[in-house]
Amino acid sequence: MSEGFSFTCTVCGKVHEGLPDLGFDYPIYYHQLNDAERSEQARLTTDTCVINDEDFFIRGCLEIPVHGRSIPFTYGVWVTLSRDNFERYEELYEDKHGREQEPPYFGWFSNQVPGYAETLNLKTNVYLRPYPTRPRIELEPTDHQLSIDQRNGITVERLKALLEANEHPK
Repeated sequence: MSEGFSFTCTVCGKVHEGLPDLGFDYPIYYHQLNDAERSEQARLTTDTCVINDEDFFIRGCLEIPVHGRSIPFTYGVWVTLSRDNFERYEELYEDKHGREQEPPYFGWFSNQVPGYAETLNLKTNVYLRPYPTRPRIELEPTDHQLSIDQRNGITVERLKALLEANEHPK
């Protein structure tokens, strides 16, 4: 996905080659559990997380267009779903024919994205895509900068700042 992208990081001074997609390995609520709580209360896979059989999360792709580039910048993020929508997602997980026809699921954004003000609990819609592609996460149109960036795209300079914020969190 590099499209010849490289930049010199203003934080570490290294030249970074290629445009990485950044992702979270789990929802923030899983991270907030200690090891004992995780083993007793949570089930985590690469695509789903359930905590206390009450909170249901799936992993998806939040794509941000980059001006002048044909490929968007993508965050791998987690959203929480209702029990019914989570169960439906699991039912369709390996469906190879038509799961993308499913209506979108409402969800709450469940990660804090470096480089943005508070992103937890932003409203989302989750769109299933053909198997095995992860769902597309679309933020509700608001005045939150992440939502604005998803709708309007970002400059290459803003992309560099986001990459630095994610690679070198404070």
